[in-house]
Amino acid sequence: MKAYYRPIVQTDPSRPDHALTLAGGWAWFSEVEVLSRHDAAQRISALDLPGEMRDRLTAPRSDIARLDLSQPQIMGILNVTPDSFSDGGEHQGLSEAVRHAHAMRDQGADMIDVGGESTRPGAEEVERQAEIQRTAPVIKALREEMHVPISIDTRKQVVAEAAIAAGADLVNDVSGFTFDSDLLAYVGEQKLPVCVMHSLGDPTTMQDDPNYDAVLLDIFDFLEEQVEALVVAGVARDQIMVDPGIGFGKTVAHNLALLKRISLFHSLGCPILLGVSRKKFIGTLGNAEEPRDRVAGSVAVALAAVAQGIQVLRVHDVFETRSALNLWQAVSG
Repeated sequence: MKAYYRPIVQTDPSRPDHALTLAGGWAWFSEVEVLSRHDAAQRISALDLPGEMRDRLTAPRSDIARLDLSQPQIMGILNVTPDSFSDGGEHQGLSEAVRHAHAMRDQGADMIDVGGESTRPGAEEVERQAEIQRTAPVIKALREEMHVPISIDTRKQVVAEAAIAAGADLVNDVSGFTFDSDLLAYVGEQKLPVCVMHSLGDPTTMQDDPNYDAVLLDIFDFLEEQVEALVVAGVARDQIMVDPGIGFGKTVAHNLALLKRISLFHSLGCPILLGVSRKKFIGTLGNAEEPRDRVAGSVAVALAAVAQGIQVLRVHDVFETRSALNLWQAVSG
């Protein structure tokens, strides 16, 4: 029977001598929750972990696309789309996109994530050449003016190839490299850094009636399988980030179950990216109907994730997130 190991993560400066450092970062753990699909969860000492799992949980994460993953990092969202759920149409056009990217960098973004296709619930697929025309010129302009790493948010090989040629550093695929098989082969051949995300179905229908046997374990298994597929294709394991895909084919209950035990994904041996910024469940729980009113809730969830050792936060509101993160780090020691 397969066992899943979730570190019980702590950030208190008064850590015990026998505690283990999580992923070479700022958090630690001395206990682990062992989960399975059929038996009740149990806790064990971190010192009783199987050797390979102990190594996966404690090994320092390598830099990815020049990001130092021993510290929390912020990925600023740059949607060059007319229909994204929160900021559609606001950053279309080369000059406006570049201006916003500069602003996010100055506010504390460590990476800029450029996307030319909305993946909000109900969104329709964008034709490949249209997506290239939206993203590649922006990436080229940013690369000429900025040193900050750039990721391309796409599900399509030809879009990723054009973005990498324009100067992007990382491919961020919301489909987990399942939408376009050529994209998985391409990132493997080029040995590119990637982020692999879970989503249930296509954006057009993903929120119709999402169901799981056990949402946390189902998504872990999917990400584990896709990480292995990427490694087989040629991507180094230490150049893969994983993202559980909050809000992509998930109910509020699913999202909360994932966030409560998100430290499970550290046992994949990869850094974790989390994107919750302004999402609908934050509006539902935080009484914020308009996406722009969800900043406080987004920051609250982001800080809770950092307290679980999550390395990368994908956000719209860079200034507010960076300010809160600075204060959290100062207070937590």
